[in-house]
Amino acid sequence: MKILDIYIIKKYLSTFFFTMLLITMIAITINYFEQVDKFIDSNLSLKQIAVGYYLHFIPWINGLLWPLFALLAVIFFTSRMAKNSEIISILSSRVSYVRFLAPYMISATILAVLLWIGNNYIIPKSNKIKNEFESEYIKKSFKQARNYNLHFWTSPTEKVYIRNYSIADSTGRTFRFEKFLNNELVYTLKANRIIYSGIPNQWKLEGYEVRTFDGLKESLIQKPAATLDTTFNFNPKDFTYYTKQMEMMNTSDLRDYLKNEQNKGLDSGKKYKIELYRRTADPFTILILTLIGVSVASRKVRGGMGFHLAIGVIIGSVFVIISKFSTTFSSNLSLPPLIGVWIPNIFFSIVAYILYKTAQK
Repeated sequence: MKILDIYIIKKYLSTFFFTMLLITMIAITINYFEQVDKFIDSNLSLKQIAVGYYLHFIPWINGLLWPLFALLAVIFFTSRMAKNSEIISILSSRVSYVRFLAPYMISATILAVLLWIGNNYIIPKSNKIKNEFESEYIKKSFKQARNYNLHFWTSPTEKVYIRNYSIADSTGRTFRFEKFLNNELVYTLKANRIIYSGIPNQWKLEGYEVRTFDGLKESLIQKPAATLDTTFNFNPKDFTYYTKQMEMMNTSDLRDYLKNEQNKGLDSGKKYKIELYRRTADPFTILILTLIGVSVASRKVRGGMGFHLAIGVIIGSVFVIISKFSTTFSSNLSLPPLIGVWIPNIFFSIVAYILYKTAQK
């Protein structure tokens, strides 16, 4: 690496982390004043708030904003270089524009790799602690239950139905268990109530009925006042979930969860797939916004840094708007999640190419 590469990489990374520190402090301050009443009502100490919540709030907010930090950082220090005629001197010394971009893209790649690792493995662990804290002290509605008319598969041949379930006492009412063989119903078990007895997956049935089918033959056992202890391939955790549960899983767990839910017939919707694809799309966004930032800020203009920063804020705002629209369409309409997540990157890749071709060289 040459002196020019080291100079630009140091500028990029130092400005990026300074921007990150500044905006993170602002975000923490705003969030604290929004939640301070709930902290006081819960009698939380400063250590509990700092270690139990804000220590894990920081990775979450940075995971969302890293691409925008990269854009602002690039525009900020590149605009200063343009104002001081450093870029003109670099290009006048027969350094090609592509060569000039190289250290920018190296820095962006470093940040993209860090964000990819964070999105897939580090931030989900931190989000788990943050979301549990929020559900305990800030907003209890973050933790919800699957209450009514539950249908799910415990295996490819076994299906369960529960009319309603209470997480308070781990009790379900109007229970039905069905077993199939070669796509034909061969066994049913009904009960008025099902009560969780303990690990491993032990349940008690009250007022049960057993039916077995063998071709045209049928047998029936009715025990309206008896109880039956048995085991099933589900437990109370399967009936509760966090509204932000997808943020709390690393990528491996998220893939397994999606597969498990689909096997049970409890397809949780497209939002889990959107989260899965977003974790790869966001790091790629850093590369795109870096190219856009350099192409915009490397041109020396009369408005100087203020003009460049205004352009950066506008680009960042448009990116967020398009991202929100595309993910909303994916969640609620027929747009595939993979396409919905990548639409902003596709659009801004075109914008980046146009700006690169028209950049001052």
